[in-house]
Parts: sequence; structure tokens; C-alpha cells
Amino acid sequence: TPTDRDARGRSGYAAFLDELSARTRLIDLVALCLPPTVLVAVFALPRATRRSLAFAYMDPSLLSAFTAHYVHLGADHLLGNLAGYGLLAGIGYALAVLSGRRRLFFTAFVTYLTAFPFALSALNLAVPRNAIGFGFSGVNMALAGLLPILWYCYARDRFAPSASVTALPAVFFALVGWIALLALPVSTEGVGLAGLATGVAGALLALLYAASSDARLPRPIRTHLRSVASSPGYGDLLAVG
Repeated sequence: TPTDRDARGRSGYAAFLDELSARTRLIDLVALCLPPTVLVAVFALPRATRRSLAFAYMDPSLLSAFTAHYVHLGADHLLGNLAGYGLLAGIGYALAVLSGRRRLFFTAFVTYLTAFPFALSALNLAVPRNAIGFGFSGVNMALAGLLPILWYCYARDRFAPSASVTALPAVFFALVGWIALLALPVSTEGVGLAGLATGVAGALLALLYAASSDARLPRPIRTHLRSVASSPGYGDLLAVG
């Protein structure tokens, strides 16, 4: 568990903020600020230009498959995605640096920003329709999928070092199913079955993997809960994450 007092004798939230600031790098903050800067800059373009950068499902292009995820046509859509990004990236980064997973976070971060737009656009082509796709929501969903993994790493390192990680891949299957339900239309007819089937399959695979991994919850649950409650800042981050 985290110590109640740091090397300078500070305790509580002060010790938490001291450690977080000590582990934070300026280059990290610059990298985290790049996506919202790009989103705002793209939104400043003329509406016709932004519309041309959206992904047209009936006339797709490699360029628009990427640019569409940084395009917003309405201010409310942009603000919603900026708020979501701020929460997901901010909490994810804090969990990562305090658990020694900075490389994991930024490897996923760069992948989500550069490769995921193409994959998400291709996924949308699975459902032919005369429409356009745009917005940062898909990237935010990817960051949301990373959050449980970072949360588990943080919780294990800070509060339950003996907790097993053998069932952690089950989270992957659950997230695949969840993202499929969000990204694909769900119905009992035609292509709508794809989203429903993938979601159900992801949930079942997650349950089967967790059951076959022989993972067990740590016995001293109350001890861990008391440790979380008595760790200002660290426990709050665990609860918020």
C-alpha cells in the first residue's frame, strides 16, 4: 500500500500530489494536449471543408477513413468528446504513471490515435448505408477500453500486490463485445445480428476465460478496503478510475 508520508514528511493528499507531479513529465503533458488541439483546429476550418473530411460510407477513401475521427460538425459534439477525452486520458495517465505503466499507456495512446481510425472506419463499412461518419467518439471508446486494464494494474501494485493477473485477458474479450455493441447496430435481422452476436460472444468468452483461469479474489477484502479508504488521493483515484 502507498505510504502515508513521503520523504519530506508530507502526508495525505499533499503526498499524493507530490508523487503524481514528480512522476509527470512535461513531454507527456504536451502529448496529451495534442489531440484536443487538433480537434479544435479542425473545427475552426470552414464547414464545407470539415464535411469533405468526413467518412462517406458509400464513397470511402483512405484519407477520410483517418480524418473523419478528428472532424466535428457541431460544437456540442466537439465539447462532449473533449470532455470525455479529458476524463479518460487524464485518469488513465494518472493510473499509468503511478503504477509504472507509462510505456503501456503511451503505446496504446499512439496506436489509438493513428491506427484505430482506419480500423473503426473499416468496421463501419460492415453495415452498408448512405451516411457519413465523423467524430472522436471511437477513439474515446478505445481509451475507455484501456482504463480497466490500467485500473487493475494500479489497484494491484498499490493495494493488492498478491492479486492474480491470470484472468486479466478476460477483460479484452468483454471490451471487444462492448465496443461491438456500441459500434454496430443491434437487431435480430440481417447485418444487425453482427453486433449482437459479437457482444454476446465477447461476454461468454470473458466469462469462460475468467472461470478457467483459476483466479480467486483475495481473501482479506476488508483489509484492502480499509487500505483504500485510508489512502487520501490514492484511494480516490482508484474509486474514480
